[in-house]
Amino acid sequence: MSRRRAVTSPFSGKSIGRTIGIAALALAGLVVALLCAALLGGWLLLRGSLAQLDGTQRAPSLSSAVTIERDALGVPTIHGASRADVAYATGFLHAQDRFFQMDLLRRVAAGEVSALIGPNALDLDRRNRLHRFRARAHALVEVMPADQRHIVERYTAGVNAGVAALSSRPFEYWMLRAQPEAWRPEDSLLVVYAMYFDLQSFETRRILARAVLRERVPADLYAFLLPSASHWDAPLDSASTPPVEPTRIPATRPDWLSATKPVSAARDTGYASDDTCANGSAVGSNGWVVDGAHSAHGGAILASDMHLGLSLPNIWYRVSLTWPAQDGQPMHALTGVSLPGTPLVIAGSNGKIAWGFTNSYGHYVDLIELHRNPADPLQYRTPDGAWARADVHHEMIRVKGGASVDLPVIETRWGPQFDVGERAYALRWVAHDREAVNLNLQRLEDAKTIDEALHVAQTSGIPTQNIMIADSRGNIGWTLAGPLPQRDASDAQSGPDSDTPYDSATYKGWQHYLPPASYPKRIDPPLGRLWTANNRVLMSDEAALIGDAGADLGARASQIRDDLLAAPSPDERAMLSIQTDDRAQWIDVWRRVALEALDASALAGHPQRLAFRQQLLAWNGRADADAVGYRLTRGFFFSLYDAWFGRLDADLAGAMPGGGGNAPLGLRVASSRYEAVMETLAEHHAWVPDGFIDWRTFMLDRIDHAIAQLPADVAVDDARWGERNRAAIEHPFARIVPAWLPWARGWLGAPHDPLPGDINMPRVQTPNFGASERMIVSPGREQTGIFEMPGGQSGNPLSPYFLAGHEAWVRGEKTSFLPGPPVHRLTLGRAGQ
Repeated sequence: MSRRRAVTSPFSGKSIGRTIGIAALALAGLVVALLCAALLGGWLLLRGSLAQLDGTQRAPSLSSAVTIERDALGVPTIHGASRADVAYATGFLHAQDRFFQMDLLRRVAAGEVSALIGPNALDLDRRNRLHRFRARAHALVEVMPADQRHIVERYTAGVNAGVAALSSRPFEYWMLRAQPEAWRPEDSLLVVYAMYFDLQSFETRRILARAVLRERVPADLYAFLLPSASHWDAPLDSASTPPVEPTRIPATRPDWLSATKPVSAARDTGYASDDTCANGSAVGSNGWVVDGAHSAHGGAILASDMHLGLSLPNIWYRVSLTWPAQDGQPMHALTGVSLPGTPLVIAGSNGKIAWGFTNSYGHYVDLIELHRNPADPLQYRTPDGAWARADVHHEMIRVKGGASVDLPVIETRWGPQFDVGERAYALRWVAHDREAVNLNLQRLEDAKTIDEALHVAQTSGIPTQNIMIADSRGNIGWTLAGPLPQRDASDAQSGPDSDTPYDSATYKGWQHYLPPASYPKRIDPPLGRLWTANNRVLMSDEAALIGDAGADLGARASQIRDDLLAAPSPDERAMLSIQTDDRAQWIDVWRRVALEALDASALAGHPQRLAFRQQLLAWNGRADADAVGYRLTRGFFFSLYDAWFGRLDADLAGAMPGGGGNAPLGLRVASSRYEAVMETLAEHHAWVPDGFIDWRTFMLDRIDHAIAQLPADVAVDDARWGERNRAAIEHPFARIVPAWLPWARGWLGAPHDPLPGDINMPRVQTPNFGASERMIVSPGREQTGIFEMPGGQSGNPLSPYFLAGHEAWVRGEKTSFLPGPPVHRLTLGRAGQ
């Protein structure tokens, strides 16, 4: 019998499986190849958008060649033949390292983010376009003094040249499938307006929160909840806190305490429920000066650590500028931090003076409730009894991938109208006036004495700041930098009526601004030291010139004051120790309250309470990364806040939906001194909510609640502060990276280091808020100065300068204020040079 050879069909089961396997391997190989190609392409695009570090770049519009030397951290020193040429080179550098950051700042201020991002940014654009800052910036450029306009125009030319010189557009634009748009002179003013949003716009929320609170509670409760002073106050001209009248518990018991259970906070895993202060985030910024008579080396010392939201790249860009002086004077040598988008050194030293800022939290916003004509909503009642009619401007918001949106902006005589529920308000804001923005701050480059510098500050158009100044003669000074409204004498500047909405039928407002001669100032005080920390800096009649729109509690300022007075002859390193002081003095009272409740009977049968008590007893008093006692005490404090004010906050948020912007209204928005209110309640064992038989039972419940808020996998003994307070400092695009690409998100961010520090202490620190720089310098002794900064010079993750210097900031280590030896050299030159 013959045997027939079996013929295998290509469609048989084994062959199908084998074929599918081969195809799958081929497809997988193709996918891998495509992925590798995509990664390679992305890498090449990123490489192409790196700044040029060495060689020559043609710059025909320069008057002479400019040399840019970079040190090992990427910090540039610009050597130019004129201030205009230096401005050009500054713009070139900003564009090469930070253009996307600059672009976002101008777009945020102008309400033009949707054109780049798409519909997700429409709500932001609607809020910000209301102020029509692009139109205001354009008008200001048109009337700018010729010398200032020339500097801005040269800077603008440098920015556009810097973008054009990149081999590839910045990587963010590839991801957004967009092209960078040219920089314009008005854009540099928009960057200043962006800082107005960051530093002053919170006042609107505070006014609304107080208005709702006033309607919600009787007068005695309102006054108690909103104290104007406390024992924490540390004015800059006194060695001690001024006497404060004892606060009495109001007779009215809050009705919100009748709830059967307190409102519970979120678990102790983030900052959403317990860290908001007056402006919706931790309040920060410290600045002080010590005169030559009290320093170790006889020179005045400036210490500045401006606190802001932290991201990559950092808001500041380090730079050192040099150019020849006129009339045989020494060479200009200016070192400090610049703000990408502007040609100026914002804080630093020129060798004769050094200066730095803290936000003043003064009163720069009025809300005026409009009494509108029912027959014509554009008409509103005015103080003369007549109807005035608002103008309407149609702002067109471009939207990437969608149709443009028409936004009618209603403009009253006092400012734009915005609606909250059924109520309409006019917004009177310093930022809308022409005095708000100018480049007068540039004149600090030539200032040589305290008096000269103070005058420059008082004429500068920036969000109004405390400015601290030290000069090379050993003198120190303070004043306000930025516009101060000159209000009608009959308008209340203290008490509840100064920061709740006005009535359009009676509103007077301000028509002018204080002249420099009328600004408060201090020069060479007897104490030999001046300090600010966003607190109320004055307790005299001069305080009314500034007002109070949420000045800080004062715990930071009083701790800094005491640190300074305890240092008989400090040097720069001693100043850094104060900047990084993480002693948590503000919370010690709550440690004592908890320990008082944790007596022997409270511990019986409660091992977690016992561990809680042991950790509080063992705590070293600091908010360092290993501090368990701090985290537990802090959790107890905010658990008490929830019990006393959680229901109230819920009521306030519900009473004016949308009025809080990105964060709901609440007591912590209305009052920046709620901690002092809570201290008074604890002192008197007051306001025990219904459901608790006595104060001790209430305290034990709050301790148990604080323990329960810890993550399920964290035992009381292991609840280290640094595990909760880990750095979350990253590029904005890190948030859109898919969860299955964690390495990519990590690549766009800084390491998640456990961080010491917190609110209400000199070392202010949350995961993404804290010291945006630490600068310590004695003018004329810059070589011994100190500088630290989160993140690095470049916004490109492939750059060696993306995180260069960041670790020193995390550790609070001493690094040089001046740039180090050059390792790269780039020449910008005219054709033929």
